[in-house]
Amino acid sequence: MKKYTKLIIFMVALLTTSTFFIPKVNASELNFSVEPIIPANQRDQKKTYFDLKMEAGASQTIEINLRNDTKNDVIIQPRVNSALTNIKGVVEYGELPEKQDSTLIHNLNDIVTVVDEVIVPAESHVRLPLTIDMPKEEFDGILAGGITLQEKQTDTDTNKKGEQGLSIQNRYAYVVALVLNENDNEIVPELELNEIAAAQVNARNVINANLQNITAMYVNQLSVNAKITRQGQSEVLYKSTSEGMQMAPNSNFNYPISLDGAKLEAGKYTLEMTAESKGKTWHWKENFTIDGETANKLNKTDVTIENNSNWIYILIGVSLILVALILWFILWKRKKKKEEEARKKELAARKRKKEKSVKTEKK
Repeated sequence: MKKYTKLIIFMVALLTTSTFFIPKVNASELNFSVEPIIPANQRDQKKTYFDLKMEAGASQTIEINLRNDTKNDVIIQPRVNSALTNIKGVVEYGELPEKQDSTLIHNLNDIVTVVDEVIVPAESHVRLPLTIDMPKEEFDGILAGGITLQEKQTDTDTNKKGEQGLSIQNRYAYVVALVLNENDNEIVPELELNEIAAAQVNARNVINANLQNITAMYVNQLSVNAKITRQGQSEVLYKSTSEGMQMAPNSNFNYPISLDGAKLEAGKYTLEMTAESKGKTWHWKENFTIDGETANKLNKTDVTIENNSNWIYILIGVSLILVALILWFILWKRKKKKEEEARKKELAARKRKKEKSVKTEKK
């Protein structure tokens, strides 16, 4: 078992909702374990994920040992995807978007063939074969991705979920990294700044600056410093700094610059951005425009702006309550005054009546 606990793999949580959330998990929360069978053409035998050197047009079958120590059969669904970079500057191995990066020529999903699902009998193990068919044309750099191994959701699990009325369900999986390489030609990382546009992250206004790694190599220890000003002015309106990010080969991601609850305003702006990675520096200064329609549309759905406007309604409501209380108090005072005057008149009338009665008796 030490071999499995020592295995350098990535634990990921896949959610059935759009909320982005990665909980901490242990291998004990899965009903199976995995062990890559490292082949002879592994570039570094000490690595416990696949890092293979192959020739153009070559074909090879690699294997992963799947172990099931439970008393029930386990159905595992494998899938292979090229690496991508998420909005936080973290490399992931999930499904690529419909529109993949323009510089990604070879998708691992097209190169690696694997069955849709495999049954691992109770208290047993099986070897899962994956066939790699390298592109016929030689390439420099690497092809990088991951082999995701996830237990199939049974009908019982689905029914249980429905009975409990759960809207979120954590589904855990192993992801084994897969890196393919054909030569040792040096690759110099190169980044490009693409579109700059207003958008939202988690229903909050941001300005996205799309960064693209156009080379077939990881960009490691990436730091970014960005600031936005009005075009032709020096006052910084919004800024953002991030460190320790990583970009997958031939991938892009939207680097978000938060407005921190401020409303988007239509107009012309300038973005200045500096990116650094292991001694290499990129600097951009680009103008962009936010139109009124986009600003209004995003401002209406920004939850922080909506919350700010709620305070106005709250203040109006409190003011109305105070006015109502003041009016009630005034009316109450008037009523009390009238009652007091009526009481005094009644007492005076009784007094006069009593005095009159005394005079009559004396006569």
